[in-house]
Amino acid sequence: MTNLEPALQDTRRWLERAVVGLNLCPFAKAVLVKGQVHFAATERDDPAGILEAFAQELDALLACDADERDTTLLVIPRGMDDFLGFLDVVARAERLLRKRGLEGEVQVAHFHPRFVFAGTDEADVTNCTNRSPWPTLHLLREASIDRAVAAFPDASAIYEANMERLRALGQAGWDALEVGPSR
Repeated sequence: MTNLEPALQDTRRWLERAVVGLNLCPFAKAVLVKGQVHFAATERDDPAGILEAFAQELDALLACDADERDTTLLVIPRGMDDFLGFLDVVARAERLLRKRGLEGEVQVAHFHPRFVFAGTDEADVTNCTNRSPWPTLHLLREASIDRAVAAFPDASAIYEANMERLRALGQAGWDALEVGPSR
């Protein structure tokens, strides 16, 4: 087991129990079941190194057929504990996509253990919809998103449904999922 393996296992458990288990993303189950989710982690802990790892995973995703690898979760176990610092890396990853002319082809979503929606209190359980055990950059193919949204008639309702689901679950229910880092 590499020293990155626990972070990868934690992320898989979070995806299975929270994202798929609570149906936070109705599109995730199909790609997970088909083995089309690639889990990667980087040893790098500095923004430049993380962006290098992001670029490598981006190239690897684009080199694969979507039937083989539809999406990639890049887990960053070190150096991104600060949520605002992580958001800067997210913005730089998005700029990299634009520079490469990949807008409309690949999208970056992000998850963080200390994720906070603007205008919410840090302790608000609804923040857990975007909380992962480790800082994570999610590379998604736009064509896959388009297909999923077309199959789900009211995709805009997902956000509100997730907020209600988390409020009903409560912090104790979220904690019972045991989807944090194993450290």
